[in-house]
This record gives sequence, C-alpha cells and structure tokens, in this order.
Amino acid sequence: MNASTSFSLSPDQERLAQRRVKARLGWYTHAVIYVCVISGLTVLGWWQGHLWPVAPALGWGFGLLMHGLGVFGFGAGSDLRQRLVEQERQRLYAASNGKQP
Repeated sequence: MNASTSFSLSPDQERLAQRRVKARLGWYTHAVIYVCVISGLTVLGWWQGHLWPVAPALGWGFGLLMHGLGVFGFGAGSDLRQRLVEQERQRLYAASNGKQP
C-alpha cells in the first residue's frame, strides 16, 4: 500500500506538506553544494599554501545556517512557528472573552 493512500489530508494540509518537503530538499541541496564547493576551495587553497578559503566557508556557512533555521526552526509552516501562533491565538481568544490566559 502506498503511504499517500493510507490517509487523506485537506487541500491546505497537502499544500503545507508539499511546501515543507520542498523547503527541506532545498536546504539539503544547498548543503551538498556548500560541501562540494568549499572542499574544492580548500584543496585549492591548500595547494597554494594559503588559508583564504576560510572566509568564504564562514560567510557561506552563516548563510547555510540561516537557511537551516528558516527551514527547520522558524520558517513559515515550521512546528515551532505553528506552536507560537497557536499560543497567541489562545491568548487573544481568552482576552476577547474576558478570561485570563
């Protein structure tokens, strides 16, 4: 049995699932390209006897880290973001009904 036929999702849930998978695959692609390019630059720098590849590795590594945080931590549709939005909804609902959160 195919996993996608074992249960059905609403159209919104399906779009969210597709978006999350696309974002994660994008990050994995970014990480593989980073490793390949930085490895090549490191070999080239080592061959030249210089440490200049450290600068692009740190700069691009920071970009990769931010990309990862956006995909796995704080991006649209992330679990953390959804939990925070749900907490805020509960606070607003409680405040509008005169209840303490």
